[in-house]
Amino acid sequence: MLMDIHQIIKKLPHRYPFLLVDRVVEFEKDVRIKALKNVTINEPFFNGHFPNRPVMPGVLMLEALAQASALLSFASEGETSDGSRLYYFAGIDGARFKRVVEPGDQLILESTITRKKGAIYKYATRAMVDGELAVEAELMCTVRAVDAV
Repeated sequence: MLMDIHQIIKKLPHRYPFLLVDRVVEFEKDVRIKALKNVTINEPFFNGHFPNRPVMPGVLMLEALAQASALLSFASEGETSDGSRLYYFAGIDGARFKRVVEPGDQLILESTITRKKGAIYKYATRAMVDGELAVEAELMCTVRAVDAV
């Protein structure tokens, strides 16, 4: 199941400037996902990180991996984003940053479900640029119902 930006918006509650997944290129229900984030100089965080040498913040690379992971879970469950259920970080383990990500790079986001127990998911994730590892981490997320505002 491939997903373009229109399908991603139906699954994730995130919106500009915080939607960090542009396309899904591989999907295996309840197992794994491979998605893309095209990094452009127009990203709002590049104005201050860093003005003379724009670098994508590591926390945003982790957020992109978390969004790809949430997409994996939402799509596996056949859900659309009505805002009634959200995925929240519950933990980040073993995060390692191996390569700088700059404007013009394409971040390849990969996430595999390693464990699911109730509303808690654990994922093995990594992001690559041009075949090089940029970041890897084990992420834990929890699904919570939220009240409509």
